[in-house]
This record gives sequence, C-alpha cells and structure tokens, in this order.
Amino acid sequence: MPELPDIVVYIEALEQRIVGQRLEKALLKNPFLLRSVEPPIGALEGRTVVALRRLGKRIAIGYESDAWMVLHLMIAGRLHWYERERTKRIRPALLHLEFPNGVLTLTEAGTKRRASLHVVQGQGALHEFERGGLEVLDHDLEVFRERMQARNHTLKRALTDPTILSGIGNAYSDEILHRARLSPLMQTRMLDDRAWQRLFDATRATLIEWTERLRNENERGFPEKVTAFREGMAVHGRYGQPCPACGTTVQRIRYAENETNYCPRCQTDGKLLADRSLSRLLKDDWPRTVEQWEKGKDV
Repeated sequence: MPELPDIVVYIEALEQRIVGQRLEKALLKNPFLLRSVEPPIGALEGRTVVALRRLGKRIAIGYESDAWMVLHLMIAGRLHWYERERTKRIRPALLHLEFPNGVLTLTEAGTKRRASLHVVQGQGALHEFERGGLEVLDHDLEVFRERMQARNHTLKRALTDPTILSGIGNAYSDEILHRARLSPLMQTRMLDDRAWQRLFDATRATLIEWTERLRNENERGFPEKVTAFREGMAVHGRYGQPCPACGTTVQRIRYAENETNYCPRCQTDGKLLADRSLSRLLKDDWPRTVEQWEKGKDV
C-alpha cells in the first residue's frame, strides 16, 4: 500500500500536471470503484483542478466550486500519467481522468477491488476521511510520545494505526523499527526515555529520507514504480537476506496477508519472535534464538 512518502511524491507530481487544468472527461471503467452517490462524478467535468491534499494515505483532488475527488489506492491501486501524444497506448484502467495536457488513470492489480473513489462537496466533507492520526513531521517528541502511549499496543500496531499516526503502513514501520533498534512486539508503555527518543528520531528520519529518495527517483517523470519493496530498504521485504547493519538473517512474522520483517540481533536481543504459521507447525522444534536458527540446533 502506498504510504506517506509515496503519497507525497504522487501529489507533487500531480500538482505539476493537473493543477490549473480543466477536467474534460471522467470515465469510470469499473462502477465498483466509486463509493459515493452525490455529487455524481460527471458533475466535475468542465471544472478546473485547484488543489491537492493528502489525507493520511488518501489523495484528495480539489476542483472549482469546492468539489473533491478522494482516492484511496489501498494495496494494489496505482496512478499513471499519459501525455497527450501517448494516449493511444493507455493500459486498461478503472478510471480515466482526461485533461487538455494528458490523461490520469487508476489501475488495480489482481482481482480484488479494494481501491476506492469518493466524490464529495465541500471541504467539510473531507473530515470523514481523516482518521485522526498524528502528522509526525509536524510535532515534537512530547506530542509523539503522548499519542503513542495513549493506548498500550505493540510498536508495530501503534505505528501503523491510522488513528494514532498518519500515513505509516507495513513497509515503513519495519524500516522505522529497525532504525530505532526496537522489537515490533514491544509494548508502547514499556519504552524508556532513550527508546522513545530513538523511535521518534527514526520515524522522522525514515519518512524524510524516503520521501527525498523517491523525489530524486522521479525528478523527471511521473512515479510509475510505486512499491512496498524497494532497493535500499533495510529489512522490509528482505526475509532470509542479511541485515545491512550486522549481517544477521532477516526474520519475519506472518499474519493474514501481511508480514513484519525484523533483524533479531539488532532489534530483539537475538531472540526469534514466534511466527504464527511456522512456530505453530514446528512447536518445540521452533528455535528460540538467532544462533539456533543459523546453526540448525534443536531447542
């Protein structure tokens, strides 16, 4: 799922291309994408784009007369931009937004349709899409700590809960926790002052660094390679590969359709966290430490 750095770069690319442009035609190729009724999407045709906003992991496109499109790409949704001279090569998409200078499309990989589009009237209507998460880059350590400690969760859950923090998901939370040298399963009320400082600094540094990296990658074009698995990440998507900090094999915890990646030596004092599938299958044969994992010893 595109997270804060990806959404910021998407918005910056869109600002360069569609702000000040009139929407000539909105073609909804899949009716299940649209989750609202009033105003109809066709009512935006003929209106000029005046603003773009990020609402957590959503992209809001503002038109004249205070009308808004709110896009949530979910896991597999992606945006694509085609200059006018390339519009004959547009790949199949769920949504086409045609402007004088080009076409913006939304695609979604796979068969599950989770991406969504809402068309709403008035900025007040945007509040329903704001989950209340803290914008970390706009606040200091004290506010960050207070928000994270309000409820006792694991660090992984707290970082990715949109009602606690805004714009952070599975990928960047793994990178934040590795940088902070903290276990994803540590409880928020168990951190000492030094750990809170590391977590706050790591959160800000990770978001700022990756936003800048993605800006540089897409400096001359539209962001087409938006993915949760990026070259240069320390642990996310790197299960079985060496940790770039210490060389220890990166481990994972799998749950539902997601997994958490971590370095046991950097983050959990060498202990392996129980994987819900493998540890239940192996039971007493599940290794407790990274040394046992690497040497293949019995527990």
